[in-house]
Amino acid sequence: MTTLSERFPAALEARLAAKLLDDKHQTACRLFNGFVEGLPTLTLDLYGTTLVVNDHAESKRGDEALAKEAVELVRAKLPFVTTALWKVRNADAPETRNGLMLLGDEKALCRRVMEDGNWYALSLRLNRDSSLYLDTRELRAWAKRSLAGKRVLNTFAYTASLGVAAKAGGATEVLNTDLNNAFLTVGRDSWSMNGWPPRRPEFRPGDFFDVVGQLKRDKRTFDCVFVDPPLFSVTEQGRVDLISDMERLLNKVRPLIAHDGFLVAVNNAVFVPGTDFQAVLDRLCADGYLSLETRVPAPVDFTGTEATRAGTPRVDPSPFNHSTKMAVLRVKRKDGRS
Repeated sequence: MTTLSERFPAALEARLAAKLLDDKHQTACRLFNGFVEGLPTLTLDLYGTTLVVNDHAESKRGDEALAKEAVELVRAKLPFVTTALWKVRNADAPETRNGLMLLGDEKALCRRVMEDGNWYALSLRLNRDSSLYLDTRELRAWAKRSLAGKRVLNTFAYTASLGVAAKAGGATEVLNTDLNNAFLTVGRDSWSMNGWPPRRPEFRPGDFFDVVGQLKRDKRTFDCVFVDPPLFSVTEQGRVDLISDMERLLNKVRPLIAHDGFLVAVNNAVFVPGTDFQAVLDRLCADGYLSLETRVPAPVDFTGTEATRAGTPRVDPSPFNHSTKMAVLRVKRKDGRS
């Protein structure tokens, strides 16, 4: 049986070789991705000086012994880690899913990290996720280098990290929208940390279907629209289902995209094969008004390296390199409206 003590040293060496850790201890990365590195019940995320232990054990109680072993292993190699959270993904109690302290004091949890020269606010116990998705790091890099002078709509914005990257890259307008205003508040904190006074028009709480409908009635257009929805949700206004119904969501926003603009689609459903998501994109592109600009890869701390990979993915993500499947589509409009 594969053990963490056997797998972790090589994983850490790969992160160090990729220069994902910094001397000031301000960055974030996935230190160990058990799904592809040999221990599928465990992932370890580093946010500055805080370790987040994501426990995917089938038991609702999780595997406390493994979690504590992970903290000890990490601390032995990275003594600057001063706090650790244990998130039991299958727990019944929200406080257990959101994270129990295994090391240090909650007040000392990391509150922000630096990525590509910009600050991202954190609220590590806000929900079972850790408020900054590290697997979309390369998509943020694309946004920062591609959206100067553009108008950007960030739907399902969560904590607005894609909006931060777009604004940092010189976007002239960024509208972040999410159903949960508590998530958007973290985005506002990111704005402030980067010296941008948050303005009300930049953060719009509301249901995706309501907000998109109103923007259409207002005849708004954007140069780039991000669509990064949750796996599944149902509101009074509509349903989100990444497994069987993402094509409909993408078609909802197409009228909002200006001529020669971008539609950025993210599907992070683990059990959706890459070929299935690619088939959705192919159908959307069949009329000639959308075309695939690029597939954005997940970073190496999520895919593993040749030296660290073990086992096979639960489903094949190809032609993408990870179950977080990211694509940028170029949009043409019949009316040429910009």
